[in-house]
Amino acid sequence: MKKVSFFSSIRWKVIVVYILLLLLGIQVIGAYFAKNLQDRLENNFISSVEESSNVLKFSLKEAFQKENERTEDDPTLESEVRSILYDFDPQDISTMLVIDQNSRIIAAEGQNYDEQSIVGTKTNLQIIKTTLLIGEGETAEGLNEQTNDRVFVKTEPIMVGNTVVGAIYIEADMSVIYDQMQEINQIFAQGTLISLTITVLLGVLVARSITKPISEMRKQAKVMATGDFSQKVNVYGTDEIGQLGMTFNDLNDKLKLSQATTEGERRKLSSVLSNMSDGVVATDRLGAITLMNAPATMLIGQTFEDVQGQSLIDVLNINDQISDISEIEEVGSMIIDMSTDEEPFLLKANFSVVEDEFEEMGGFITVLSDVTEQERVEQERRDFVSNVSHELRTPLTTMRSYLEALSEGAWEDKEIAPKFLDVTQNETERMIRLVNDLLQLSKMDAKNYNLSKDRVDFNPFFHHIIDRFEMNKVEHIAFERLIPDERVFVWMDQDKITQVLDNIISNAIKYSPEGGTIRFHTEKRRNKLEISVSDEGMGIPTEKVDKIFERFYRVDRARTRKLGGTGLGLAIAREMIEAHHGEIWAKSKEGKGTTVFFTLPLMKKRRDQS
Repeated sequence: MKKVSFFSSIRWKVIVVYILLLLLGIQVIGAYFAKNLQDRLENNFISSVEESSNVLKFSLKEAFQKENERTEDDPTLESEVRSILYDFDPQDISTMLVIDQNSRIIAAEGQNYDEQSIVGTKTNLQIIKTTLLIGEGETAEGLNEQTNDRVFVKTEPIMVGNTVVGAIYIEADMSVIYDQMQEINQIFAQGTLISLTITVLLGVLVARSITKPISEMRKQAKVMATGDFSQKVNVYGTDEIGQLGMTFNDLNDKLKLSQATTEGERRKLSSVLSNMSDGVVATDRLGAITLMNAPATMLIGQTFEDVQGQSLIDVLNINDQISDISEIEEVGSMIIDMSTDEEPFLLKANFSVVEDEFEEMGGFITVLSDVTEQERVEQERRDFVSNVSHELRTPLTTMRSYLEALSEGAWEDKEIAPKFLDVTQNETERMIRLVNDLLQLSKMDAKNYNLSKDRVDFNPFFHHIIDRFEMNKVEHIAFERLIPDERVFVWMDQDKITQVLDNIISNAIKYSPEGGTIRFHTEKRRNKLEISVSDEGMGIPTEKVDKIFERFYRVDRARTRKLGGTGLGLAIAREMIEAHHGEIWAKSKEGKGTTVFFTLPLMKKRRDQS
C-alpha cells in the first residue's frame, strides 16, 4: 500500500481546516469590529466638530448683530471676528474661515491658510456659496489640496433674524481617526498572528488526537489484510472515534471467527476432496477449469497447472458429444472412453450446476469415476449368463433330439437305442458336472464354504495324487516327477487342493499329444511352496494365457467341449488357491506346451487346526 504523505493526510487537512475556520472567524470579527469602530470614531469626530461649530456660530452671531450698533470707539467687525477665532482653539478643527454675505473672507484661522493672503478676498468654494444662498449648513469629506490629508468640511450660515449675514467654513483633519484605526489594525494583525501560532500548535495536538486512532485502525486494517486478527486498536474515549474503535475491534473479532469458520470449512472440503476416490473438477460458468483434486489428476493424466483455465470439454475430449458448455446441464452424466491400445479405461462423468446466491448459474462441478472394472464385471456377468445358457442349451438340445428319436420308435432298434441312451446319459452327466461347478463357484463367491485345513506334508500328498492318475493314464503319455525328497509342510484343505490338482492334471492329460510327457515339480521359494504341472500340448497364445482362469473361457471351444470340459475347472482352482492365500498362474508357448503354477504358504511350526 502506498505511504500517505503529510500534506495529503487527514491530519494536515484537519489543521488547515482548523486554521481556515479560525482565520475566517477572526477576519469576520475584525472586519465587523473595525467597521463599527471607524463609524463610531467618525461619528464622535463629527459630533465634536458640530459642537465646536455651534459654539463658534453663537459667538459670531452676536458680533454680526452689533454691526448696526457699532460706534467709532468700538472695534470693527473684522477685528472682533478675528479675536473670536483667535480665542477659539478647538483640538479637532484645523481651519476656520468667516465669510460675510458678499462671499468675502473677513477672518481666517488655521495652519493651512496664510491670513494676510486670503483675508479680504472672495472665496470660490461652492459649498460656501451654497450655504450663503440657501441659508443652510453643508457638510462634506474630501482631501486637502495642500496636505493631501482627509478632512471633514462643514459650513454654517450666520443668521440675524431671517437674513443670512455670513457663513462659517470649518475644516477638521480626520487623519487622526485613520491613524488610530491603523494602529488598531496593526494590533489586531499581531493578535491574529499570535492566535494563528497558538492555533497551529493546538491544531496539531487536536489533529493528532483525532488522527492517531484512525492511523492505528489503518495499521490494524493492513495487519488484518494479512490474516492476523490477534491485535486490537486502543480505544481512547467514548466519542464517535472511540465508538468507531470499539466497532473496529468488534469487526476484528467477527472476522477472526468468520475466518476460522471459513478455514475450517476449507480444510474439511480440502480433506474431503483429497480423500475422495472420485475425481472432482470445478469450472466457471464458461467451462474453464478452476479447481481439481488429486484423484482427478490421476484419472485425467494431467496436473492442475497444465489444465487450469482450459475448457473442460477439451480436457475430457468430449467435443463429439458436447459442442457447448451450456449442454452439460441437460446431459447430466456420460461415459467417457479413454482406452488405449494397451488397456481399456472408462470414466463416468456426472455433471452438476453450481448456483450463486441469486440462483444464477455460476459454474459446474464434474465428478469423475473409474468405471472400467465395473463395466468389466458387468460384461463378465453378461458373458457368464450367455455362456451358462449356451452350455446348458447344447446338451439339452442333444438330449431332446435323441429322446424324440427314441420316442418315435428308435428304442425298438437294439443297435441304435443303446447308443442314443449312452449319449443321453453322457450329456446328463455333463450337465450335472456343470451345475455342480456352478454351485461350487456360487458358494465360493458368497464365501459360503469352510476350509478344513490340516498340517500336510505336501510331497507325499502330491505323489499320491500323481499315482492315482498314473494308474489310469493312457500308454502314450509319460509322467516325469521332479519332486525333491524332503519334508515340506503346508496348512491346507486336502479335499480342495486335491480338486485343484485334479483339474490341472486332467487338463494336462487332455491336451497332451501322443508320446508327450507331463512333468510335476515342487520347489521352495522363501515362505511359499511353488507347485507346477507342465505338458507338451498345443500351447496357448501369449495374449490368452491370463484368461484361462476366467469362467467359461476356452482357448479352443470345439475341442474342449468334445473332451467334456465345462470351462470352469481352472476358475474353481483359482478361487480355491486364493482361499488358501496362494497364487495361481500359467506360462505357455504355442506348439511348446503349457505350465500351470500355484503356490501355498509354508508352515514354520506346527499349528493347531483352526
